[in-house]
Amino acid sequence: DLEKARAIVNNAKTRRVSVCNALDALLVHPNRLGDLAFLCAPLSESHVTIYADEKAFAALSGSYPSELLQKADESHFGTEFLDYKMAIKIVDSVEAATEHIALHSTHHSESIITENKDNANTFISLVDSAAVYVNASTRFTDGGEFGLGSEMGISTQKLHARGPMGLRELNTYKYVILGDGQIR
Repeated sequence: DLEKARAIVNNAKTRRVSVCNALDALLVHPNRLGDLAFLCAPLSESHVTIYADEKAFAALSGSYPSELLQKADESHFGTEFLDYKMAIKIVDSVEAATEHIALHSTHHSESIITENKDNANTFISLVDSAAVYVNASTRFTDGGEFGLGSEMGISTQKLHARGPMGLRELNTYKYVILGDGQIR
């Protein structure tokens, strides 16, 4: 659903860029290259600089403002920009996307936009992040949004306790959020 994807991408990147659950890297299947200009168009209104790999750069050239479109290098992937900047990489499969995420992610919040339940389930099971979304913006990762009260901080570590520990302290959480286009 391109309208849903467009709204989610724009919200995840532009709602508040200086937070750890803002979109920093967009991974796109080659079959969706023709949709990339449509997906990214609202980002130009917020003056988002895009660092695109070779295929994404070619797909966006001529449709995304040239002063906001740059060629990506490996350093752009894994960067937490905290700014109106993001990287785009073309990946051949959900598995390739999850491998990229495993190498470059902060393990905070990841989202897949898909109507394919098998791809969604593969993504959920393979991504090792604190919050994993299907068809919703990563901007929901917040203690208050999760009903935990005021957020005191955020951790992407799996072992959080210090001092004497019991079974409860050895547990960790992975939130899975199933949406239908929700944005914050």
